[in-house]
Amino acid sequence: MITRLKIKGFKNLVDVDVRFGPFTCIAGPNAVGKSNLFDAIRFLSYLADKTLLDAALSIRADENKTGDIRTLFYRSGNTYAKKMSFEIELIIPSEGIDDLGRKAKATTTFVMYKLEIGYKEDSTLPSPSSLEILKEELEPIPLGEAPKIIQFRHKPTSWRKSVLKGSRRRPFISTTNEGNERRIRLHQDAGVKGSAKKLRARDMPRTVLSTAKEIESPTALIVRREMQSWMLLQLEPRSLRESDRFTIKPGLLADGSHLPATLYFLARNYNIKNQTSEENLAGIYDQVADRLSALIDDVYEIQIDEDKTRDLLTLRITDKNGTIYPARSLSDGTLRFLALTVISLDPKTNGVICMEEPENGIHPQRIPAILEILQDIACDTELEIGPDNPLRQVIVNTHSPAVVTQVPDDSLLVAELKEVISDGNLSKGVQFSFLPDTWRSKMADHDVKPVRRGKLLSYLNFVRRNESKQEKDKLLRKSQRIVDRDDFQPYLTDFDINNE
Repeated sequence: MITRLKIKGFKNLVDVDVRFGPFTCIAGPNAVGKSNLFDAIRFLSYLADKTLLDAALSIRADENKTGDIRTLFYRSGNTYAKKMSFEIELIIPSEGIDDLGRKAKATTTFVMYKLEIGYKEDSTLPSPSSLEILKEELEPIPLGEAPKIIQFRHKPTSWRKSVLKGSRRRPFISTTNEGNERRIRLHQDAGVKGSAKKLRARDMPRTVLSTAKEIESPTALIVRREMQSWMLLQLEPRSLRESDRFTIKPGLLADGSHLPATLYFLARNYNIKNQTSEENLAGIYDQVADRLSALIDDVYEIQIDEDKTRDLLTLRITDKNGTIYPARSLSDGTLRFLALTVISLDPKTNGVICMEEPENGIHPQRIPAILEILQDIACDTELEIGPDNPLRQVIVNTHSPAVVTQVPDDSLLVAELKEVISDGNLSKGVQFSFLPDTWRSKMADHDVKPVRRGKLLSYLNFVRRNESKQEKDKLLRKSQRIVDRDDFQPYLTDFDINNE
């Protein structure tokens, strides 16, 4: 879970400082830089698994543009920045598994990872351009500082106590200069015998963190596992409609593949005390059907059809008239909603989940339902972390007024292009502002100012449907929405969408 991310020199993220809660919605017009923040998160995830060059090329390939890695660096006119840097505060799980299946236990679960990467040209390399590590550090954050760092709403005695564990003062990864050489060390955790690995930075094709594979460095290993798990959901209707073989490993992929196999596995491993296996099986399908009924009124039943002759699992929906609809005949919006519901019920889906424009394919009247399921995917900070409340975080971006007015006010960030000073130079880049009188505005060390009210008028100039007191109370259970703030009421227009 990311609590804070600082970025310099990556695309148009000139000097960005963003604080995250369990659920964050980033609003802004197209091409302002919302997706660049997601690219930065994915880049860090790739770097925990791939070489520097492969990670950079993976970002470029996803955009179907040239493979020139120089374009990942901030550009002003014809001049590119010479380096990019990342500083990220993380809450990690207390346990993980190494490459050999052995259990590893973190020395501490609150850490800061710093990475600085430079661009270099080298005629001796197969590619004329490459990347090098200028600095890499992984340090513990004292748990005594948690109360002033973690300001989003949570219960200290339950949630915070369950996620923040352990204690350590020494770094896990450090960078030192020895003469003209930079050396990066991977230190052993406390209680583990052995000397630190010392590597020459200029010769390293990948981060030290990406080499943490053994239980001798369990905290670095678990940080790596956390970053590897980060996912940008790009749910593709074609993938969501596909059937699965019985032998497919369960777990929903970023494009929505393996939806039937994942739901089938969850149904057979869902366990309620004092219930028969058949009752347990029905339990998970009933939960999914109940969720989907918020989107489609006549959903009666959801099941996975088992075709043992063809070795296929196929998702199907039955309406109240008994008509069966296989996945291939369902709408794109219904399939996306189904996928998110399955993710919310899968305890093995952890880490950071990013999603662009979740409102796609969803009728405006159903926007509150899709936002509710996204917030339910994120961990509940009122409860302890466990199988029923995994350590998950959701970050979405949007330019839809229907979404902006419905999200909790303390979950909203607004992306704006602004002039900023970086390394003594005046530059133009994206910044992420927040609303006044929310938890981010109360952070004393935050350099970013609250968003100006006028910047939100384009989002608020949107007709909203009249809501009953019962509907409004239900939506207000978690926190106040933009549409409910007193300071924005003059800009809103009531309209009953059902009478269009």
